[in-house]
Amino acid sequence: MSPETALGLALLGPWVTAVGVALTGRWPNLREAVTLVTSSALFVVVAGTVLPAVAAGERLSLELVEILPGLRLAFEVEPLGIVFALVASGLWIVTSLYAVGYLRGHGEGNQTRFFACFALAIAGALGVAFAANLFTLFVFYEAITLSTYPLVTHHGTPKAMAAGRRYLGILMGTSVGLLLMALVWTHALVGHNDFRPGGILEGKVDGPLVGVLLALFAFGTAKAALMPFHRWLPAAMVAPTPVSALLHAVAVVKAGVFTVTKVVVYIFGIDFLWESGWGTWLAWAAAFTLVSASVVAMGKDNLKARLAYSTIGQLAYIVLGAALLTPVSVVGAGLHIVMHAVGKITLFFCAGAIYVGAHKSEISDMHGLGRRMPVTFGAFLVGSLAIIGIPPFALWSKVGLGWGALPHQPLMLAVYMGASVLAVGYLMPVVGKAFFLPPRGKDQGDEGIREAPLLCVLPPVLTALGCVALNVYILLDDSLVALLAEIVR
Repeated sequence: MSPETALGLALLGPWVTAVGVALTGRWPNLREAVTLVTSSALFVVVAGTVLPAVAAGERLSLELVEILPGLRLAFEVEPLGIVFALVASGLWIVTSLYAVGYLRGHGEGNQTRFFACFALAIAGALGVAFAANLFTLFVFYEAITLSTYPLVTHHGTPKAMAAGRRYLGILMGTSVGLLLMALVWTHALVGHNDFRPGGILEGKVDGPLVGVLLALFAFGTAKAALMPFHRWLPAAMVAPTPVSALLHAVAVVKAGVFTVTKVVVYIFGIDFLWESGWGTWLAWAAAFTLVSASVVAMGKDNLKARLAYSTIGQLAYIVLGAALLTPVSVVGAGLHIVMHAVGKITLFFCAGAIYVGAHKSEISDMHGLGRRMPVTFGAFLVGSLAIIGIPPFALWSKVGLGWGALPHQPLMLAVYMGASVLAVGYLMPVVGKAFFLPPRGKDQGDEGIREAPLLCVLPPVLTALGCVALNVYILLDDSLVALLAEIVR
């Protein structure tokens, strides 16, 4: 199979999966087999054919249609995009496996719609990852929003519908009102909106207008959850836990920080933004979001709400890395997209397993649960250490981010370190209460609390092992770092 053919199959695959799921909805086992087989095939195509071609220096491309002069629906694979595609396609497999156990174990309805919309969200994520220009990215960015709305409102309750309205209102309001304006403005300045190494805006815009255009991009990409456009993310936690995993690790928020990073590198260019001086405000906005979200997380008793604010803070790590405008920090941001995805999906998988096995969602009710659910809470411990960045877990991305801040903005290094301390404060008490405090009240003699079904427990164990494996891999092999370094050369 040629790499170009593989690119076409990778883009088409999730759409085929969605159709297959819809057609086999009457037979749950067949429906879920379709999801697992096709998601696995997609990852094989991306990792086995597309990745080696990109690593060898090829830039695979595919143009579908030119709508207007300079306005094309087209795809091109570059290093940052292939990394995001690997995250989305790889975690789709394990999240689908988890969703089977969770949805069945919790007796959820509308499972066919769930798996079909999940596949469409992955299709949107791959479209964003492989977009050759802002227009194509915008189309698939919106596709992610529309395909995940039914997942956020999955339960159909008044609370779920209200969360869905906030989700749709903030994400589409910012993208149509701000991101689309930035796209049109860029096209008017340059005559096209293609992503190009070193950026396309140098010499086309200067002065305060650089900062204004950057603001339209940064706040128009509300999936990156920069404050104050972050409220959709905690609201969406009303959805089933597999949806939370999709939002926080697989497709949605990663599409946001990927977009911001790609715009900084390929539309503005880090050298141009550095010389203009108008990228500094974005670094401060990200730093404020990072610290504020971490402080809020410490006060949340609901586990998923605490993890949601943790995600907001960790996304700000990535945006801050891009905004520091140094090659090392940008590579660190790319690495953190991967490492945060694996660590955070582990935590959400564990949260769902706790809910299925013990029917607990509040941290204050989890005293002693680690003794009844040692595998789940053991995986939660590993995921927590990965998010904090304690060796041998998600260390290398934070080393890159901190090292990139040190020469020019040492205060941002202090922000990174302080946020890691805050992460200890909002994650480790969960583990401490579960393992070291006695059960409370009626739970003291409740023998009904036990590990969730295997398909709810196996995925977080796999992703917890993935947290360790990623760091060992980066320590022993510099190929991922070398691949990401290509985007800043």
